[in-house]
Amino acid sequence: MILPGATLGMLGGGQLGRMFTTAAQTMGYKVIVLDPDKNSPAGIIADQHICAAYTDESALAELAQLCSAITTEFENIPASTLAFLEQRTVVHPSSTALASTQNRNVEKNFIRAQGIATVPFVKINCSDDIDNLGSQISFPAILKVATFGYDGKGQIVCEDLSAVYAAFDAMGQKECVLEQRIDLEREISVVLARGQDGQITPFPVAENVHINGILHSTTVPSIAAESLQQTAIEMASKIAEGLAYVGTMAVEFFVSKQGDIIANEIAPRPHNSGHYTLDACRTSQFEQQVRMLCGLPAGNAELISPVVMINLLGDVWGNSQPHWNKLLTQPDIKLHLYGKKEARAGRKMGHFNVLAAETSQAMELASQTFEAIKAD
Repeated sequence: MILPGATLGMLGGGQLGRMFTTAAQTMGYKVIVLDPDKNSPAGIIADQHICAAYTDESALAELAQLCSAITTEFENIPASTLAFLEQRTVVHPSSTALASTQNRNVEKNFIRAQGIATVPFVKINCSDDIDNLGSQISFPAILKVATFGYDGKGQIVCEDLSAVYAAFDAMGQKECVLEQRIDLEREISVVLARGQDGQITPFPVAENVHINGILHSTTVPSIAAESLQQTAIEMASKIAEGLAYVGTMAVEFFVSKQGDIIANEIAPRPHNSGHYTLDACRTSQFEQQVRMLCGLPAGNAELISPVVMINLLGDVWGNSQPHWNKLLTQPDIKLHLYGKKEARAGRKMGHFNVLAAETSQAMELASQTFEAIKAD
């Protein structure tokens, strides 16, 4: 076990790194963040900020020398960076686990290898692959860049074959995946913690709503059937085991109107849909991340209140500040801002959690409050 007083490393200085840093410091650990942005949200609150690129081997060697263990906040850290660090200190998740989730084609093939369904998909490397699609994919479909896509970025809806050619050109003819759209009933996600001993502790299943490809709200408990929720937890656990994963991770699922459950994406880190755990569970997903990294047993993941989480994007700021008084006068709403200096459209600036005795009450108050705080 790595105990309080030790120093932990975080690759990445965004909001997920910031919330990890807060959890670790609360538990008595020191945190060093490595991030190339001098104003990174995690870097400005960490005990030390190494402002360097993720491929800077001298900076990485310094981080490894100073830290008892190192983790990451997002999957686009080069797997080679983690492999470099693994030669020098404890690193979770592993470079091999990260590599399995960085490319959408590799990720989907991995999921299928676990016996878990994905949407029908085809790897697109060149125009010839589009020529040869035949009946492999029905339209409408979505063309997604294979790497570095997130929050709706790097994806284009295609209504027919000609749109795929145009979208592929718009992507710069980089490796892509063409995914068939499904008749969607709902989107859910499972956040879980897996320890070095293989023990898995899942959080309650979350029900998610996306707007323009970006998560807008998460509601817990989900209204999905109990059997479906249990299946999702079993699938996510199987994926974690297949990756030999250590840490906090999430799996997003589609539920079709026919009742099928389909794995969409793996997030090898805490997840936006797990932010509700900060206020509505006995242990947050970020404390679990600290615990898993340090070889501690998982905390109790029990839900203590129905909750709705609402993302706050830069759009809410307008040309000024949101009407925070409309939110902060509500005793059962918890505000979390990420310390980002500039509000931009589509940029995640924070979130709030609404707690209530009933899910319906939380949903109504969340909707009312979101509309009320928008800047003029």
